[in-house]
Amino acid sequence: MRIVIMGAGGVGGYFGAYLARAGHDVAFVARGAHLAALQKGGLRLEGARGDIVLPEVTATDDPATLGGVADVILFAVKLYDTETAGAALMPIVGPQTMVVTLQNGVDGPDRLAGVLGAQTVLGGAAYVSALIAEPGVVRYTSDMSRIVFGELDGSVSDRAAALAEACNAAGFSADVSPDIRATLWEKFVLLATNSALTSVLRKPAGEIYTDGELAGIAREMMEEVAALAVAEGVTIASDTVDKSLALTRTFPPGMYASMYHDLARNRRIEAESLSGLVSRRGRAHGISVPLHTMAWAALKPWVNGG
Repeated sequence: MRIVIMGAGGVGGYFGAYLARAGHDVAFVARGAHLAALQKGGLRLEGARGDIVLPEVTATDDPATLGGVADVILFAVKLYDTETAGAALMPIVGPQTMVVTLQNGVDGPDRLAGVLGAQTVLGGAAYVSALIAEPGVVRYTSDMSRIVFGELDGSVSDRAAALAEACNAAGFSADVSPDIRATLWEKFVLLATNSALTSVLRKPAGEIYTDGELAGIAREMMEEVAALAVAEGVTIASDTVDKSLALTRTFPPGMYASMYHDLARNRRIEAESLSGLVSRRGRAHGISVPLHTMAWAALKPWVNGG
């Protein structure tokens, strides 16, 4: 497959490295020092399960320079760049191209579909903890190694099945969801909460979820998101909150949400589409979401960086 990684940071770099090692024609879209390092010395993926070293990779900051159309685009840019990055992909998107969103939150697929068309976009959820350790180096910090994706209309397509087969053969788990919106909201229950708590408290998972009082707050925040999902007309599993809390106990003690790392580096953060989205949509539905509203208020001054 001809695959383009749009946003070759932690998530994009991780899955892109596996797909490139498997022999697919993979191009990485990045910027700044990371792009320069990719062009000069390739990509290195590091972690406890073993490293992947790609001495030479195709890397650019402009998808149009790649020429032709892609079979698959893994879309792993920050939520605030969704529309701009989507427009930049137009020269390499053809009638059969699949653009799979691997972003945080729940609004990315519809926003991208507004740019590229709903027939092109598949929603997706990435289950991996990885970050750019230094330019040209992506480091993963947990055993999570999975993506789930699906057509926005709920169909189970042959093209999605083919991509899942290619991903599984490349060395990470991939599943096709018949209800990707439910999948995204089930992940969002934990993601929005973990992003808010590790960022507001500036503390890692090991100090948050082992503290009885903070763990109780985490449950309440998760319940806020679960209630909002119902109000949005999305059917999530009844045990989503319990499973999310159980998952926190498997996190490495020093693990932070990706938003914390951006906050700590004085970069733009995605809070507006995480706790901010919960706050706005909760208010629109008349649902009380005070904890996420407070988290959004605390993070709002830092949305554009420090």
